[in-house]
Amino acid sequence: MSEISQFFIPKGFRFGAGRAGLKQSGRTDFALIVADAPASAAAMFTANRVTAAPLIVDKEHLSKASGRIRVVAINAGNANCAAGQAGLDAARATCSAAAAQFACSPDEVFPSSTGIIGVPLPSEKLIAVLPGIAASLGRESDHFQQVAQAMMTTDTVEKTAFARMEMDGKEVRIAAVGKGAGMIHPQLVPHATMLVYIMTDAAVEPAILNAYLQQAVELSFNRISVDGDTSTNDTVLLLASGASGVQVGPNHNEFYRALKQVCTSLAKQIVADGEGITHVVELRIEGAASDGDALRIAKAIAHSPLVKTAWAGCDPNWGRLIAAIGYSGASIAPERIDIWFGELPVCSDGARVPAFNEAALHEYIKQSHFSIRIQLHQGTGNCTFWTTDLTHEYIRINADYST
Repeated sequence: MSEISQFFIPKGFRFGAGRAGLKQSGRTDFALIVADAPASAAAMFTANRVTAAPLIVDKEHLSKASGRIRVVAINAGNANCAAGQAGLDAARATCSAAAAQFACSPDEVFPSSTGIIGVPLPSEKLIAVLPGIAASLGRESDHFQQVAQAMMTTDTVEKTAFARMEMDGKEVRIAAVGKGAGMIHPQLVPHATMLVYIMTDAAVEPAILNAYLQQAVELSFNRISVDGDTSTNDTVLLLASGASGVQVGPNHNEFYRALKQVCTSLAKQIVADGEGITHVVELRIEGAASDGDALRIAKAIAHSPLVKTAWAGCDPNWGRLIAAIGYSGASIAPERIDIWFGELPVCSDGARVPAFNEAALHEYIKQSHFSIRIQLHQGTGNCTFWTTDLTHEYIRINADYST
């Protein structure tokens, strides 16, 4: 984390992490984000119908506490999913211990877990290290970084994003920390795992905060995919401490732009750290019959093993794109489709362009980041989507993940 990042840490929060012994590596695996006073909260969770125990508890707590959260307790190394009643008991025991530690209601504690599915969570290990982490909490950038490090599973880098702005003569800050490298195709609804925690020191009521979060998530985290798998634990939490003294109401464009910027940055970082990837691809779908159709096409392309393995081999096989567009379910006219790799045209009116230059295309997609633009000429629908290739390394990582 750069030194400048310290100036982006929102007021009203403390951070810290410790070792509970859940990760085989022995690295930090339990993190806390603690608000000085109950913060306004909004959250979105996975649409997967198999849902981890902490998400069930989170929804209950947000309802009971009227959208106010004091403590976020995040463990890595164990997803606490598919563990039955024992999983719920473990999540609730952790909340009770955190509530006792910070003198708040258990309903004001927000548990999160990431890691292996189907293994009981030893909550006693988390509870044992709670006092030590509580004693070491701080507001500095290195404390914030501890949270980013503790959340990592197959991640190779920490993921953080920041923004600040001047409002009513005062500074408002937004900071986000997240994790995710595999099992990434978030389908978030008012919905390895993607966990994201966003903090701001603006004062925003929970209902208004929720509206901002839904808009920002739809155009960021719901526009990424590494492998097409939707995790059982995906969570995005937005907290507002109000410590800046700046009140933010609905339809505040500057605040929303900053929030969206932070979410988009973190989403792209998650894609860039995808398991085993060698290419990050930005898909720009234009001229669809609707935004929904544009998204259908982007997902069809992003989830195609044939397309993704072609990218891994730097093969400009645009025919696989056409095939994915055709089975996407979107309204199309095949004879009107145009496709570019970067600025290089490959398809015009549904057929290969006369100036097709395979060598130039091959060189272009050898880059670690490249873009593909598709014009459908059906309407005004559009979508920008970020995805990756699919490599042998992805298979290696996930073939022995549990061992």
